[in-house]
Amino acid sequence: MPLFLATHGASASEVGLVAGLYPAVWGAAQIWTGHWSDRVGRKPLIAAGMLVQAAALALLAASGGAVSTAALAAVALGIGTALVYPTLIAAISDAVSPVARPPAVGIYRFWRDMGYVAGGLIAGVAADAIDYSGAIALVAALTAASGLWVMLDMPSVRAPRQGQARAAATDRAVG
Repeated sequence: MPLFLATHGASASEVGLVAGLYPAVWGAAQIWTGHWSDRVGRKPLIAAGMLVQAAALALLAASGGAVSTAALAAVALGIGTALVYPTLIAAISDAVSPVARPPAVGIYRFWRDMGYVAGGLIAGVAADAIDYSGAIALVAALTAASGLWVMLDMPSVRAPRQGQARAAATDRAVG
């Protein structure tokens, strides 16, 4: 995003504003979305978050570098990421036993972080081959495909509420 905006004439302070909006919105909103996913389930938030991210990236790609539009895209991207980020880790935790959780989350985080590496390389090659807008549009398309895949393929399982989980564990222990 910073290179995209700078090539379209944005000042350093404008780039900083837009680049800062994304993690600010993401960080603040994920406090609420993590709790929300406990109530409504993981799948709706993951799918919606991926699709919101894709729409935000498509808006950014189409913005022509307009700072106001890029700022709006950064806010939407932060909202989408806040829907996805804590919910994916919670979904991993839901799927495995407490004993298996640390290695499962570690493996998930390894592959997720490797996605940042591969994604950066792919986006850089795409930006050189086409342009920044095209590279951002490519990431938007891949993100939308991921969101649609989650909608179609991820099982819908609601996590039990804390009290329900304790009661179930007590029932199993008493037996």
